[in-house]
Amino acid sequence: MTAHWERIQALDVIEKDVIICIQSAGAALQELSKDKSNVKQAETQTNQFLKTLSTVESRLYEQINYLTQVSTGQPHEGSGYASQKVLQMAWHRLEHVRSRVNELDNLKNTQIAESAVRAPNLALGMGMGPNMNVMQPQVHPQLMPPNNSETQNTG
Repeated sequence: MTAHWERIQALDVIEKDVIICIQSAGAALQELSKDKSNVKQAETQTNQFLKTLSTVESRLYEQINYLTQVSTGQPHEGSGYASQKVLQMAWHRLEHVRSRVNELDNLKNTQIAESAVRAPNLALGMGMGPNMNVMQPQVHPQLMPPNNSETQNTG
């Protein structure tokens, strides 16, 4: 939790430096707008502006690098974003597989119904005779859970 506060405090310091930067630029422009401007004071304000601007730039660069690392989905201290993202993608894949299996099941049922209408004798040979209401389901080998021996070999 202290790391978060340190980041916020660093941003607060950057904000104060931006204010100093704007004030220095304003003072330099104000000095140059006078009829009898003091060049030495304008240069001092300009140098103050450039120095503060350089500091702001380097500190903002550090903050942006940190935010880039944190927002890439890589796990970091105290973040559950990566795990949540993985879980959400798994749910999407599961729903896609379910919808695809339903589509294939509907296609299979349509094909069986069409073949029964076209060739009733063929349907009897497929196990759809008068004594059988439902065919025994057949699971595709890729959809079957792996055997224990297979999971140990792949591990």
